[in-house]
Amino acid sequence: MDIQLAVIDDHDLFREGLKLVLNQVEGLHVVYDTSNGLRFLEMLDQVPIDIALMDIDMPGINGIELTERALLQKPDLKVIAVSMFSDTGHYTQMIHAGAKGFVLKKASKFELEQAIRAVHQGGNYFSQEILQKMAFHYTNQAAGCDQLTGREIEIISLICQGLTSQEISERLHISIKTVETHRSNIFQKVGVKNIVGLIMWAIKNQYYSVQ
Repeated sequence: MDIQLAVIDDHDLFREGLKLVLNQVEGLHVVYDTSNGLRFLEMLDQVPIDIALMDIDMPGINGIELTERALLQKPDLKVIAVSMFSDTGHYTQMIHAGAKGFVLKKASKFELEQAIRAVHQGGNYFSQEILQKMAFHYTNQAAGCDQLTGREIEIISLICQGLTSQEISERLHISIKTVETHRSNIFQKVGVKNIVGLIMWAIKNQYYSVQ
C-alpha cells in the first residue's frame, strides 16, 4: 500500500514541484496539498494521511504550531519538516512539537524518499547537511531517563557533538568496545535505534539544545 502524503507549504511553485516529484516515486502518493495550515487541520480527519511534509515558516499558523495541533488531532500522524537553513533556530521547537524528521528544501529526490521511508518505519531522519550546520550545547537540565549513568550522559554529550566511537574512546581513555557497549545500552534505555534518534531524544529531553 502506498505511503499517503500531504504537503503543506505556502510557496506554490515549490509545493507543486514537490508533489510532482513525489508522485513519480513508486510507493508514494501525495493525497493532499495546501498553502493554508488551518485548511489542513480541517481536512485531517477526512483524508487518510501517513506523513505530512511541513514547511516551518508560514504566514498565519506556522509549522511549529501546526505540527502540535495536527498531532493532538491525529496522534498517529508523522511530520517531516522541510526547511531552509534560516529555520535553524526552530529545530528544537519542531522536535518538541513532535516532528520526526528534517530535510532541506534543496534535498534530492533520493534523500527525500529516504527520509519518508525511515520515518514511516518508525524512525527519525536528519539531513546530514543540517546536522553539520547545527551547533549543540549541553544544558545540564536533563529531565529524561533516570536510569542513565553519569558516564552514559557524558557519552550522549559527545555523540551529539558529532564524535565517532574512536574519538570518544580517546577522549575518555576507554576502549572502543566499551564505548560501543555504552552506546548500545543508551539506545536501549532511551528507546532509539540510531544516532539521529538519540540526538532528537536528547534535544526533546533537555540533555542538549540547538544554538
